[in-house]
Amino acid sequence: MGVFDWLHHAEEAGTASDATGLKARVVEALRTVYDPEIPVNIYDLGLIYALDVDEAEGKVHIRMTLTAPGCPVAQTFPEQVGRTVDALPGVHEVEVELVWEPLWSRDMMSEAARLQLGLL
Repeated sequence: MGVFDWLHHAEEAGTASDATGLKARVVEALRTVYDPEIPVNIYDLGLIYALDVDEAEGKVHIRMTLTAPGCPVAQTFPEQVGRTVDALPGVHEVEVELVWEPLWSRDMMSEAARLQLGLL
């Protein structure tokens, strides 16, 4: 996913909370998971690069990154994200794919996250 693709995803992410059904519940669940180093949820932090939900099959595929490749929770955090989503009613299968491109930056945070951290 190139930077321009990510920016398009970020624009779509702003409307994800308006979605209904399983995808909306997945987004809400992701907003309950907080980065261990920055006190903002992973969705608004911009760590979720792609979210594909097959409501009929109950399948969820998440492409995500971490704030830094050397993050101490790199081995366990994706599993935690998967468990959180897997606990939702209607979810039967979750795949969490950890990616490093594009590298995460503060520009990927939602406006709400930047406001929360005093960056606006």
